[in-house]
Amino acid sequence: MSLFFDIRRYSINDGPGIRITLFMKGCPLSCIWCHNPEGISLQKEKMYTRKKCIGCQTCVEYCPHQALKLTPNGILTDRKFCRLCDQCVAVCPTKAMEISGTEYSLDYLMREIEKETIFMDRSGGGVTFCGGEPLMHPDTLLELLHRCRTLGIHRTVDTTLFASPEVVSRVMEETDLFLVDLKLMDSGKHCYYCGVPNDRILSNLRMVAEAGKELLIRIPLIEGINADEENIRQSARFLFELPWKQKKVHLLPYHDIARNKHEKLGTRYNPEDIPMATPTEKTIEHCRFIFQTHEIEVIVGG
Repeated sequence: MSLFFDIRRYSINDGPGIRITLFMKGCPLSCIWCHNPEGISLQKEKMYTRKKCIGCQTCVEYCPHQALKLTPNGILTDRKFCRLCDQCVAVCPTKAMEISGTEYSLDYLMREIEKETIFMDRSGGGVTFCGGEPLMHPDTLLELLHRCRTLGIHRTVDTTLFASPEVVSRVMEETDLFLVDLKLMDSGKHCYYCGVPNDRILSNLRMVAEAGKELLIRIPLIEGINADEENIRQSARFLFELPWKQKKVHLLPYHDIARNKHEKLGTRYNPEDIPMATPTEKTIEHCRFIFQTHEIEVIVGG
């Protein structure tokens, strides 16, 4: 079963033109700065926005499992009893309750994609499969990619590339553009900050480049994590040596937008309080200089 936690229309930062982006739930990485923490788990999750809650207790009244109660801190969910049945979401008048993770039929998803073709055609856009990690759902992803190909819809996959080479190879055949985040070059640091080593990621990235696929590399630039000169120079050298066509890197300065999402999930953002900060303009310009000396164009931002 493949779950989706968002369908975003009129997207302009997930590939060329105006796009529809489908967010697939589940990711093998657990980056401490992850912008979509609701996409990490493969399972449904409840999200609660306290500032939207008016304390009417309608959700408490209608919960068939008596898993909810009103407290001074808002509605509290007892996870032992909650069955994620969606009843509280259905009756909440202010939409303070949400469920992250919905299973859709492939036909439904294709209908939603096809609704956007007028904007795609006029802008050179298409569909982007994002996450989470879409490569965790190869069968669903490949079927959707294939159906889009038959309709002439441009297909982008936004991926960590942390998957088996076999899966990456199959997806390559049905993909026009890969958006790939390059987070850290040191495998030990990558494991510490992202939960997995990066050997497979770098190997798959090299394979995609050697296959001649269109690539766009994005680097979440975080002071204290990966904005240091050693990591940037290693990144630039690695990318310079890849046989990719359009050598272009997007530097994405860090922000803590995910903090609010963690509050909704009932989890804590950066629980170990690892120092992270938005890079200064001086740091960004120095990173730009390093990439440019390796013949790589730099764009700051989405």
